[in-house]
Amino acid sequence: MNIVVCLKQTFDTEALIVLKDGKIDPTGVTLVINPDDEYAVEEGIRLKEKHGGEVVIVAIGNNRTPEAIRTALAMGADRAALIDDPALAEADDQSNIEALAQYISTLNYDIILTGIANVDTGSVQLAQRLAERLNLPCANMVTKLDIEGTKATTLREIDGGKEILELPLPAVIAAQQGLNEPRYPSVPGIMKAKKKELKTFKLPDLGIDASSVGTQIQIEKITLPAARRTGHMIQGEPAEAAGELARILSAEKKVL
Repeated sequence: MNIVVCLKQTFDTEALIVLKDGKIDPTGVTLVINPDDEYAVEEGIRLKEKHGGEVVIVAIGNNRTPEAIRTALAMGADRAALIDDPALAEADDQSNIEALAQYISTLNYDIILTGIANVDTGSVQLAQRLAERLNLPCANMVTKLDIEGTKATTLREIDGGKEILELPLPAVIAAQQGLNEPRYPSVPGIMKAKKKELKTFKLPDLGIDASSVGTQIQIEKITLPAARRTGHMIQGEPAEAAGELARILSAEKKVL
């Protein structure tokens, strides 16, 4: 079975976000595999372990993205492709999906796995739009996946319940938390990952004119959440604390 996994590199969810000139400053920030994409990588490796074949990682990014790609290779993926072109630096989902589709269409694949969302932008468009572009069936928000022959059976979450979908292969599957528990790369896996194939492509390599990509969405302003107010701890016996609370609400907060 030939498995393609789409991967994105994002900020660590525990990273401290700093703004500079109205934009997020990536200096010194730890970058990781997009959390939902980790489930896709893990599921791809499990499918390979069960059915044989190979797992190919496909990513769009820059000179830091190989860090995340090498992590996926260390987990057990076989080879990878990075689409690194300056024209895609500020591109929207439409341009990114076109680049992914152009490269993936050159591969021999049975299934394409993605995460359901990008934690940095909140975008949830990849699986559906990639499937439409490649004229493939798609299952989103998948928490269980079984492959039998040329058929995929998925369990997916819907409002108020769950749904079982049966799809012919090839298909696009969007993974989410609950599908599996991603493994940690082993030391031997990390060493092997350094020798695995990682090819880099520019847009012209994919037959795409760089001047044709871009974005129709402009981010006007980014702001950080307001700082939380310091809490007020009231000490003492319950009766005393209740009296002090009533005094604060009446005298200081003017709500009583």
